[in-house]
Amino acid sequence: VQLQASGGGSVQAGGSLRLSCTASGRTTSTATMAWFRQAPEKEREFVAASTWTSRPTYADSVKGRFSILRDNPKNTVYLQMNSLKPEGTAVYLCAAGDRYCAGYDCYGHSEYDSWGQGTQVTVSS
Repeated sequence: VQLQASGGGSVQAGGSLRLSCTASGRTTSTATMAWFRQAPEKEREFVAASTWTSRPTYADSVKGRFSILRDNPKNTVYLQMNSLKPEGTAVYLCAAGDRYCAGYDCYGHSEYDSWGQGTQVTVSS
């Protein structure tokens, strides 16, 4: 499956952005779709995940501010990011896996088989 992410940009702290990730190809391999982010010189970290069958999973650092939403007919997952903080500056990457996950099981990179190219989000203070 191929993943195309978009929607990044620059915003001031407290602002909002919405990222989109559209899957094409073998879309049956998108049981779980997720967002990760990677800041310069830092490890890739889990942000949020959505499956077909369970409630979304969020990293503690974004709970209450970010929402992940799926539009299954469009094979698209969105990440609505509100109350952005400067520490949210990173490349945001979309990922998909053909297995369902829940909770902390969704945090691991190995859960995902396909990765998009990423979109840059810059939050200024």
